[in-house]
Amino acid sequence: MQTSSVGAANSFRRTERGVTLMELMIVMTLIALLVAVAYPSAASGIDGIRLRSTADNVVNFLNAAIDHAERRQQVVEVWVAPKDNVLIARSPDQGFTRRLELPEPFRITAVRPAAEVAPDEARRFLMVPGGTIPRIQIEISSKDGKKREVTVDPLTGMPDNDVPGLEKDDPADRNPIKALGERSRP
Repeated sequence: MQTSSVGAANSFRRTERGVTLMELMIVMTLIALLVAVAYPSAASGIDGIRLRSTADNVVNFLNAAIDHAERRQQVVEVWVAPKDNVLIARSPDQGFTRRLELPEPFRITAVRPAAEVAPDEARRFLMVPGGTIPRIQIEISSKDGKKREVTVDPLTGMPDNDVPGLEKDDPADRNPIKALGERSRP
């Protein structure tokens, strides 16, 4: 005859392993919190990369126009149209024609140097072979207000892509002799 002892049924433990529903909900909540905290900065970083890429495309476009003028010894006319959000470069014989439309979230917000035309009017610049390349500054902005500025330096004839308002690193500031002289001052 079998006898039963009190608690004998409870002393037998199952060896099954698994995750309870409560543990799963806690982990899912933690993951959701991490995503909610990280998403805005990641999205902002991606928008910054897209803006930089758009500005790099403008640099490449201007560089191609300047290069064509020098190598082919042809005048190249560059149109910058903020209203249409487009840049056009062409030679007089139409042998060289390029068009660059900026993608939708980005706009041409300013073209400098200032001219006696309406801000939305297309601006024309001539790249003359053997001549001085004109200073061109094209400001590109995103919908959230971030800006990049593409500048063509007339001394070097090279376009560059910068964030407006930041000062460039001056090589004279890295001069070790100058730095040594400043340290020795009281």
